[in-house]
Amino acid sequence: MEADDIPPLRIGLNAAIVAVTNRTPSILTVPATPGDGPADGLPFGPFDPARHRTFEASLRESVESQTALHLGYVEQLYTFGDRGRQMPIDEAGRDESPHLVSVGYLALTRADAENPEALHATGARWRDWYELFPWEDWRDGRPRMLDSAILPRLLPWSEEPAVRPQSPSRKARIRLAFGLGDFPWDEERVLDRYELLYEAGLLAEAVADQRVTSTGLATPLGRAMRFDHRRIAATAVQRLRAKIKYRPVIFELMPPEFTLTELQTTVEAISGRHLHKQNFRRLVEGAELVEPTGASSSATGGRPAALYRFRAKILEERPAPGLRLGGRG
Repeated sequence: MEADDIPPLRIGLNAAIVAVTNRTPSILTVPATPGDGPADGLPFGPFDPARHRTFEASLRESVESQTALHLGYVEQLYTFGDRGRQMPIDEAGRDESPHLVSVGYLALTRADAENPEALHATGARWRDWYELFPWEDWRDGRPRMLDSAILPRLLPWSEEPAVRPQSPSRKARIRLAFGLGDFPWDEERVLDRYELLYEAGLLAEAVADQRVTSTGLATPLGRAMRFDHRRIAATAVQRLRAKIKYRPVIFELMPPEFTLTELQTTVEAISGRHLHKQNFRRLVEGAELVEPTGASSSATGGRPAALYRFRAKILEERPAPGLRLGGRG
């Protein structure tokens, strides 16, 4: 390829911003802009090296201008730059405009720390992430759609000849991602499951990308997002589910003082699984991640519950403090 044939690159920054309110894990979305279609997307902004020294500084400014939200914890996820991504392709298969490479970020915030009026004025809104990934919510048991809609379509697809023979096979990937046979359901394989559903043509994004003409499903599998933003969101959910097991990032989502029940429901919301109450309390006490404040709360209307706070000293005592969740409760 000649140098003149290489399209210029444009670097963008996407943020999957997560908060938890009333047992609901949410991702912040922004409305579509003209030409982007009807679906919501993640906050996005171009990187301008003339204005910002780092990607993170640029991301923080873009998010604040789009949502009036000040970010707290931020970490880089992955770089998304597939050919043809978010840019039109002409009839000869050539890019008509710069190729967009997006750097995805995971950001955590507390819903009680935001300005609701300012956020509403921007058009941004919190979306329950289980609207995006309903098959990931196991808090009330195995989601029905796995056996009624997903697996009846995925398993026949796994029998079809693959266009590009892969290792491992489609069957092996499905068994591992969806916990079939001897494999247990692994809540961390969020991106694996999303990508299988996309490759099988079962998501609206596959139709939008012209991989298939229709999903063939009577009911969509979750709320679609524009471009590949749901894939970025899946990457963020997967990262956070893994991260809470070895870093105390769950406390970025908690108020300064909380009850152990509130902490448990937040962990359950993120992990998508029910946890046995007594086992969870033993886990928290054994990890020495919290300390009592000496105060109590009667917000539930019942017996007052002791209030706790994150024990910051743990960061000096242990290299990987987190909540190492065991088997399902």
